[in-house]
Amino acid sequence: MRKIGRILLWTTLAAILWIVAETAIYAYWVYQLRDHNPQTTALIEQRAREAHARGEEPKRIQQWVPLDRISVHLQRAVIAGEDHNFATHNGFDYEAIRRAWEEAQHEAEREARAEGNADPNDWIPPLPTFKRGASTITQQLAKNLFLSTERSFLRKAREALITILLERELTKRRILELYLNVIEWGDGIYGAEAAARFYFKKSAADLAPREAAFLAAIIPNPLTVFNPQKNPRRVARRQRIILRYMSNVKLPTK
Repeated sequence: MRKIGRILLWTTLAAILWIVAETAIYAYWVYQLRDHNPQTTALIEQRAREAHARGEEPKRIQQWVPLDRISVHLQRAVIAGEDHNFATHNGFDYEAIRRAWEEAQHEAEREARAEGNADPNDWIPPLPTFKRGASTITQQLAKNLFLSTERSFLRKAREALITILLERELTKRRILELYLNVIEWGDGIYGAEAAARFYFKKSAADLAPREAAFLAAIIPNPLTVFNPQKNPRRVARRQRIILRYMSNVKLPTK
C-alpha cells in the first residue's frame, strides 16, 4: 500500500508540475502578444502540413494591419456574426451566443421557405455541429494561435486557460486586432487585409457594410460550408442576417 501511495503522490506532483509549466509557457507567449505580432499560428502551420501531405506547396497571403486600418464596418460585422457580447464578456459567453445563433437560424429557415427552399439545412448545419458558433472571439483566437483543431477534453482545457490569459493580459481592441489579422478567409488567405483585397480588390479600411457582412459571413468555415464559390446562397443568407445585427454591436473602446 505504501508503494501505491508513493506512486500516486509522485504522479500527482508530476501532473501539478506539468500544469504549472504549461501555464507558464502559455502566459509568456500571451504576454509577448501585447506588443509583438505573431509570425505564424497553429492553424497556418496545420494548413501547411495538410498541403505538404497532398504534395502541394502551402499557400499563404497575409498582410498585417493595425485595427485602426480595418473598417469599423468589418469590426462590427465580425462581432455581430461571431460574438455579439465580445466587448463586455470576460472571454466566455456560451449561452448568449447559443440564443443569438438559434434566433438567426430560425430567421434564416423562414427566409429559405419564403424563397421556395424546403430544406432549411441548405442554409446552415444544425447548431451542435457548428463548432465555431459555440466559441467567443477570444476562444477562437486562443485555438487559432496555439492549438490544433482536434476535439478533446485536453484541447478544450488548454483553450480555456489561454482564453483567460488573453483576457487578462490584452485589451479587447488588441484581441480583436489579432483575431482579424490571423483568421482564415479562404484557401491560403489569412487576415482582413488579404481577404479584402482577394474578394473586393480594396483595402480592409475601405470596406462597405455589405462587403464587411459578406466577409463575416464566411468566417465559420470558408473552405467548405461557407465557401462563397461552393455555397453562395448560404453565404448570402448569413450576410443579410449579419447586416441586421451590425447596428446593435458594441465595439471595444480605446
